[in-house]
Amino acid sequence: MNPSRLMSSIRLKLLGTILATTAIALVVAGAAMLVLNLRDYHGAAVRDIQTQLALLGRASAPALQFGDPVVAAENLGLLDIRPNFQAAALYDARGQLFASYVRRGHRADFPRFPGNEGVWVESGTMAAFHRVIADDQILGTVYARMQYRLHERLLEGLGVVTLIVAMALVVAVFVSGWLQSFLIGPILAIAATARDVVMRRDYSLRAEKMSDDEVGTLVDSFNAMLAEIEARASELERSNQDLQNEVAERSRVEKEVWRLNRELDSRVKERTKQLESANAELESFAYSVSHDLRAPLRSIDGYSEALTEELGDALPDEAARYLEKIRSSTQRMGQLIEDLLNLSRLSRADLRPVPLDLSAMARQVVDVLRQRTPDREVEVNIWEDIKAVGDPRLVRIVMENLLDNAWKFTTGVERPAIEVGTMQEEGRSVYFVRDNGVGFDMAYSNKLFGVFQRLHGQNEFPGTGIGLATVQRVVQRHGGRIWVNAAPGKGAVFFFTLSDGAHVQQSG
Repeated sequence: MNPSRLMSSIRLKLLGTILATTAIALVVAGAAMLVLNLRDYHGAAVRDIQTQLALLGRASAPALQFGDPVVAAENLGLLDIRPNFQAAALYDARGQLFASYVRRGHRADFPRFPGNEGVWVESGTMAAFHRVIADDQILGTVYARMQYRLHERLLEGLGVVTLIVAMALVVAVFVSGWLQSFLIGPILAIAATARDVVMRRDYSLRAEKMSDDEVGTLVDSFNAMLAEIEARASELERSNQDLQNEVAERSRVEKEVWRLNRELDSRVKERTKQLESANAELESFAYSVSHDLRAPLRSIDGYSEALTEELGDALPDEAARYLEKIRSSTQRMGQLIEDLLNLSRLSRADLRPVPLDLSAMARQVVDVLRQRTPDREVEVNIWEDIKAVGDPRLVRIVMENLLDNAWKFTTGVERPAIEVGTMQEEGRSVYFVRDNGVGFDMAYSNKLFGVFQRLHGQNEFPGTGIGLATVQRVVQRHGGRIWVNAAPGKGAVFFFTLSDGAHVQQSG
């Protein structure tokens, strides 16, 4: 290549490199600053609307408690001093619109029902819901909508970044011309020496060192490279031989791995057969328990009933009382066996997760409870559109046990009330069943989900002590967890989560 053409090529490449580096650096820095600015704006907007909703919720709690929409509307009207806010609304605990506020010149369309707590952006506005809670009771929900000008900020930032990049490129063009004169001369000398070495195969040639800077270091390295080429060739030959030996060893190792994989596959199949045999034995044992234990209990119960009916009034009172205790104990033992068998089946049954409507499922369970005890009047509040993913049969068991407990432990309460709802916690749905029943001391909550663990006497509230253990097992198999918050005389709230369906266990 002609030296003048080589110099022209290097100059263009150097200029292009400087311009490209400058442009990329400035674009990356500008984009980073723009992203940080937009993120700060979004975060400030989220914090602003959440803080305002929290303040409105606290100020409106008394109005919700005393049913005063006028005071609630006055509290919402304080948003007049915040020009970014367009509208706000307050819903009561049943989801009905209680009070509202609309800034002049803005639309007054509000959500028909309050949604889950959170913040969202749509059509140039930011909106949010926030629960109003007092004394662990949900009094209602406050909603607000405000202006969201992220797009305008983005356009302004892009304009500023574009202007800065254009000015910097102009400066870079002038600076690059001054720098090239110090760099191209020594590089051309190295290129000429390299061309002679390739054409003449003369490795005794050396490039002339013109400076002690990085280019001088490059010349020293180039000359040292020429001296090492012959030695490197011999070393390369030895390395090729070593590589062949390594390939042979690797081939041997791969064959050994293949053999071990076949052996492992055989062991897995054998272990699977053993597991299937163990499951079959477990099923047989469960059947034996079901048949061999319940049959004698049924005989005891039947003979006790026959004695009571045959002797009638001739049976002494104390003997009749003993026979009744025998019958009650055998029936309770039969129920315990049935519950234990059901708990055992939960650990082995395959799960078939599908989308579920927990609101409809809860209503069905409550209808059964009302039919079972038609003389009881219980206020039941089931939130609308509670969605989940899970096995419908097993999740039904969870709802039946939790609602049955709430129904049972509100017996004797002056105005029994049960609530079924959901909330968001760290982006995950949390479902709850709340009652205002007898409650319990949280010091004993660690025993609550154990088999046969009861916090109340059998005479006071009948049961087998297996229901909550069954609930915990179902929830765990769905990849979730369950916990409780309660106090003596103030009821209890059971919280639980379920998997989104992607991580549900398919077997015990």
